[in-house]
Amino acid sequence: MVLQNNSSKGTAKARGRPRGWDDKTEQNTIKSLDRAMQVFEYLSETQGKTLTNLADEMNQSPATVYRILVTLEGRGLIEFDQKEQMWHIGSRAFIIGVRFLRRSNLVDRARPILRKLKEITGETANLGIEKEGEVIFISQVETHESIRAFFPPGTLSPMHASGIGKALLAHMETERLDHFLAKSKPQAFTKYTLISSSELKKDLETIRTQGYSVDNEEKNIGMRCIAAPVFDMNREAIAGISVSGPTSRVDFNKIETLSRSVIEAAHQLTVAIGGTVEG
Repeated sequence: MVLQNNSSKGTAKARGRPRGWDDKTEQNTIKSLDRAMQVFEYLSETQGKTLTNLADEMNQSPATVYRILVTLEGRGLIEFDQKEQMWHIGSRAFIIGVRFLRRSNLVDRARPILRKLKEITGETANLGIEKEGEVIFISQVETHESIRAFFPPGTLSPMHASGIGKALLAHMETERLDHFLAKSKPQAFTKYTLISSSELKKDLETIRTQGYSVDNEEKNIGMRCIAAPVFDMNREAIAGISVSGPTSRVDFNKIETLSRSVIEAAHQLTVAIGGTVEG
């Protein structure tokens, strides 16, 4: 149902915020809502917390945290396990998250392409985007192999230790890339993780040249990933497609063949969303 305003006072220009409120100062912040979102986000990062643990870890009073929890529970955003006395993220949070994924047609357009990529390569196919300096996986089609990679939608991964992350970094504007490298403190997850700016920049140059990236056990030992960027109409890399699997199957002899399939899938999605392939 569409609501219409038939007022005779004339048509006012629609605005996303009140006139003169473009700043981000404290006067525009609802502190109680901000505190509630802090609790919600903190709880979302865990598999469940008791009231006591939440209050202690967030340095808040139990009474304040409890009121927040009950309010969020009433909206279905969190749930309470009576038996375990634990608070968990609720189903409503998932529903809202799915709506975020559908904000554009990226996920819907990617699904058949991911399915085909999985069939061609025999490995798990993934779709990810950059979100606040990390890769967030927003779609996946799993292989039927017993040993496989698994990144459920919403999983976050550091840019420097991810196939999709490096594919996106390789196509960042120089100024933005330098800013990212300057402020980030890359963590070494394995002995293969690239943590120095010089090592990473050298790898990114190779990625730009060959058109795909390789996560060579840089996040998890025994797992390898091949990724390629997806471009929008402005030729900006906005997402990445990858295949991932154990090194026993995704070995060095298969990288060239697999990379061609991944690049083609990324190209197909670029075209499907009205994007332009770089160059």
